[in-house]
Amino acid sequence: MSSNNSTLQLAAKSSLLKGGTLPTVIAGPCSAESEEQMLQTARELQKDSRRVHIFRAGIWKPRTRPGMFEGVGRVGLEWLRTVKHETGLPTAVEVANTKHVEEALEYGVDILWVGARTTVNPFSVQEVADALKGVNIPVLVKNPVNPDLQLWLGALERLNLAGITDLGLIHRGFSTPNNKPYRNHPKWESIQQIRELAPGVPIFTDPSHIAGRRDLLQAVSQQALHLGVDGLMIETHINPAVALSDASQQVTPAGLDALLNSLDLDAEHVASAEQLQDLRMLIDKLDQELINTLFLRSDVSRRIGEYKKANGLDIFQADRWNQMVEKRLKAAQETGLEETLIRAIFDAIHVHSMGIQNEIFNTPVNSSKATEAVK
Repeated sequence: MSSNNSTLQLAAKSSLLKGGTLPTVIAGPCSAESEEQMLQTARELQKDSRRVHIFRAGIWKPRTRPGMFEGVGRVGLEWLRTVKHETGLPTAVEVANTKHVEEALEYGVDILWVGARTTVNPFSVQEVADALKGVNIPVLVKNPVNPDLQLWLGALERLNLAGITDLGLIHRGFSTPNNKPYRNHPKWESIQQIRELAPGVPIFTDPSHIAGRRDLLQAVSQQALHLGVDGLMIETHINPAVALSDASQQVTPAGLDALLNSLDLDAEHVASAEQLQDLRMLIDKLDQELINTLFLRSDVSRRIGEYKKANGLDIFQADRWNQMVEKRLKAAQETGLEETLIRAIFDAIHVHSMGIQNEIFNTPVNSSKATEAVK
């Protein structure tokens, strides 16, 4: 398959999509910790007021360092099977190698997903794909940790070549130099980019791993729905305060219910042409304001250049420049903008400002007027 023009062979109708106006909701604890924890969470999620379609739990947890909680393993699959038997909810679990796949299938897990740390490694993805040859089961693929869409697409293709046609994507954000205020930067444009690379493949967003904290879950979920995702995967724990992993980003079943009730779930997932036009008009307005601001800034730079020339000052003031950059980057960090973007913008502005002042230094000017101009 071409990495730029994928020819994925997909199921005629994905079992991952529940139909109707509501998106598919996948919920459950980050990690299976005990049978009681699993059952209590699932029972609450099953209540009529909830809108959860699939129960998830982490059985094997890829941790950064040894000694951290790495999941309960096989026994957690027994608890997951009990949840399915008691509630009727389909179950989903993350797999990263042949052993995981074999044990998950043995215990009747309904849906598998490939995690971000596995997607980044083609050898690991191929191992999972090989283990699934001849098996008809839905598989979701999380985006890789780093923003490499070809790796994401490649993982889908490897699974597809193994005969898996019921595929889905999970957008869980990316690790970037500055993720603030998120745990993982959403890079919202990646949703449309992967949609173009893999048309027809359902896309889910994982607000828990993007937000990293409960207070951002609603905003992240709503933005994802505005961009037309087919579902949400939200980590839900009966008592998040005592969770053994990712406590700060999990919600209680009641908290999940409140979150879902707050979302505009009944609206069309894809913005209408009128909405898109309104947004583009807003972009045009903001761009014009940027141009006006840059014009005013250039005028101030000219006046500063006149003052420097009249008073025998050097054009480049290193201390002032370093202080200004430090302040701008701090402000960018506080607003969640990427440092690389702000640095590139102000580097370009600085070059332009120096050009204005160099031109002034090469042109005769009345020093008294220059002094008056900056008062």
